[in-house]
Formats: sequence, C-alpha cells, structure tokens
Amino acid sequence: MPPPIEIVPLGAAHGRVLAEELAADRDYPPFHRSTRDGFAVRAADVAQVPATLEVLGLARAGSPFNGALSSGFSVEIMTGAPLPEGADAVVMVEYTREIGAVTSEPRGSASGDARVEILRSVQAGDNVVPRGSEALAGSRVLPAGRRLGPGEIGLAAALGHASLRVFARPRVAILPTGDEVVPVDQTPAWFQIRNSNALALAAQVEAAGGLPCLLGIASDRKDALRELIEEGLATDLLVLSGGISVGKFDFVAEILTDLGAEFYVQGVSIRPGKPLAFGQVRDRFFFGLPGNPVSTFVTFELFVRPAITLLGGAGFQSSVFLKARLAKPVRQKTGLSVFMPARVTRDSAGLDPVVELVGWQGSGDLVGLAEANCFLALRPEQTDAAAGDWVDVLPKSW
Repeated sequence: MPPPIEIVPLGAAHGRVLAEELAADRDYPPFHRSTRDGFAVRAADVAQVPATLEVLGLARAGSPFNGALSSGFSVEIMTGAPLPEGADAVVMVEYTREIGAVTSEPRGSASGDARVEILRSVQAGDNVVPRGSEALAGSRVLPAGRRLGPGEIGLAAALGHASLRVFARPRVAILPTGDEVVPVDQTPAWFQIRNSNALALAAQVEAAGGLPCLLGIASDRKDALRELIEEGLATDLLVLSGGISVGKFDFVAEILTDLGAEFYVQGVSIRPGKPLAFGQVRDRFFFGLPGNPVSTFVTFELFVRPAITLLGGAGFQSSVFLKARLAKPVRQKTGLSVFMPARVTRDSAGLDPVVELVGWQGSGDLVGLAEANCFLALRPEQTDAAAGDWVDVLPKSW
C-alpha cells in the first residue's frame, strides 16, 4: 500500500518524496538563450573574419532587444538574454573589438555610429541554448517517487509550484535494549553505557527520510521488552538494537516469535553486524540490529535505509558503493564481507581517491566511527588487499 499523501509548502519539501508527476508549463528555456557575453550575429555574416558589423543595440537578461536582426548587423548581448530575432549565434566578447558606443535602444541601419569588429567566426548555434532544449511544454520533468533535493526544489520553483504533494514520511520506532544502557543525561556506572544508539539511529532515520519515534530503553526483562515492542509495532517500522543474538538474556527473538513473527532473515554474512534479524509481525516489519554502535550503523545503512526509502514512496534504492585506491595493505580472513571505518582523501597529485583505515578498536568504537567518512568494504575473497588496489567504499550518509 502506498504511503498517505500530504501537501507541503515548497520551502518545507526538501528531503520529501514527490507524490505527483511534474510537467513543464512552457518550453525551457522559453527562448533561445545566450550563454556568453558578446554579440548576437548571423553566422553567415562572420564566415570570413575579420568582419565589421553595425550594432543595433543591447540585449540583457530581463530586457530583450525589440527588433529583428538582418544581414550586416549585430546586437550586443549579455549572458542569459534572449537571442534577437534573425540571429543564430553569439560571438564571445573576447573575440571582438568595439568601435563606438552601444546603447540599449535600437539604432537602425542608418546611424552608423556603433560598430563591432568580429575576430573569430562562429557556427549557427554557437554559445546559444535553443528554446525547449531543456524541456518542452507538457513534458515530464520530475516523476513521482523522486526525493526532493536542492536541484529538484529549484526546478519545482521554476515550474511555478508554491506547494507540492508528497508522501508522508514513515514513522520508525527505535528501541535500544539492555540493562547496561542508561539515558544520555545520566552519569553511568562503570559497567554501564549511555544510550548512544538511539540518537545515532534517529539521525540515520531522519537522513533516510523517516520520522524517528524514540521508545526509551528496554531492560532485559521479558514483560518490559514485550510492552515496548508492542508499542513499536504501532508505527510503520520497528528497529531494535541489541538483544538479538543468542545470549542468555537476549529475549528479542523469543518475544517476537511469541507475537507471531515471521523471520525472513536471521543472520547475515558481514562483519560487523552478523547477528541481524528482519521479519514481519502482523502487518508491520521489524529489524533487529546488533547492539554495538559500529555494527548498528553499518547494518542500518545496508538494510534499514533501503527499507525506509521503500516505505516512504521512493522505491527500492540499494546502497551505493564507490571506488578508491587503498593507501596501505589490509588483510582479513573472516570469510565474510567486512566493513571497516575509513577515510577517503585525494592522493598527493589530487587525482585518485585514496582510502585508509582509521584507528578503531572494534565494533564498539564510536570515536573511530566519528572519525570515518566511509567504510572500506572487502569481499570474502579479498583476503590480502595491497596498497594501490582499487577497493569498494561505502560513504557515510549525513
């Protein structure tokens, strides 16, 4: 079932998913547009250079030249201005020499007090964006299901849309588990940790286009955990962190099973993040993510983000991997796909992207996670990656 549709002001639509198709209300550009400062000419008049032409006047953005251009004449023109009728090219000002002053008023062929010497020939269409070349009137320019970034917002504004129909953002319940987890504003005992996963997940949910719903912290008691899971199943998607493994006090899978859950995934061949669960309870989907922060972050990016995108009306979008050269050798013999916090920079020549691991101490290291701007991704067969090898990187999303 598609998500509900809302109408929002254009200024509030950034990051939302478009629920309607947008079409061009006129040709874009609506006129032949100059891409350079210079002189609008008939290309045939400057086939042989140097050539001297009479200057009839000036055309600039917002103030077109009102008149037609005949053979032997030109119009001074500014970038973005409409091409005068009869002109078919623009000679850049760098390749001209003005003789006399040019005004914004048409001169007529008899004035003879402003001329320009053309020093370089042009072909018809040079330095001109033809009318309708970006979009023809009535053509689709933005499809439904497109996430609205700055470019899409600007285009919608150019089309005259002060408001847009967008899909409602999916509500994503976030439930960290564990007796060792305490609220962020509480001073933890030496054996406790603050609730970092909930806030990090909330930021990731927002970046993915969802609305985070923080449920608090579930203790390692079945009754308390079950109550909060039931609350989370009232949203569009439930995301748990911790308690999904097979430890003595890991009750998440047991409670979900008691609630009638169907598990589609129980464990994935990646590190960190192997003990991941995905399934459905009644008509709601859930993810059980590992509790260690780096594992939580990685599994969210790989599995939860595409699910939120799908639930938000944008269709399925898998993670995008980029390529970079490895700065130093890396060895791994896990038999799994491995994701390690890393940083991508440029090589000394400023050409190729280069990736290097950050100094991190395992899947609980938030300092290393914050230092990274990507994850170095190695496949199971990449047991020995040498310096200079091209490798996959998964960029962090903000």
